[in-house]
Amino acid sequence: MGNRSTLGARAGGDAEVVNRATDTDRHVGIRIRERRVMLGLSQQQMAELIGVTYQQAHKYERGINRISAGRLFEIAQVLRVPVGYFFEGLGDRDDADLPTRQRMCLEVARNFAQIENERHQEALSQMARALAVKV
Repeated sequence: MGNRSTLGARAGGDAEVVNRATDTDRHVGIRIRERRVMLGLSQQQMAELIGVTYQQAHKYERGINRISAGRLFEIAQVLRVPVGYFFEGLGDRDDADLPTRQRMCLEVARNFAQIENERHQEALSQMARALAVKV
């Protein structure tokens, strides 16, 4: 089947469609996207760097297609992170807050990466730390 589903058997013998993408696959895809955006790479550029089509890169980021260990290693090299980076925070996220929070984090990271003055980056980093301190 081409839709990333398989047929499984229920206790009563009826066939059911089982989605093969897991929460882990989606989490890894989100982490790939976050890092790609942080580095200022387009999906097309990322696809070219890892030797896949744009569509395949898109499916990796959405967690639709699973990523082999070898491909994940390649992606980690291109994105200049250890493979473990993609699994950080697995299970820690609140799904209800993810979309809005993810967008804000990506926007902050993208804008921060465009600041060329190191003193300005440090000042912004200190401000964020100060705001994050719980009273």
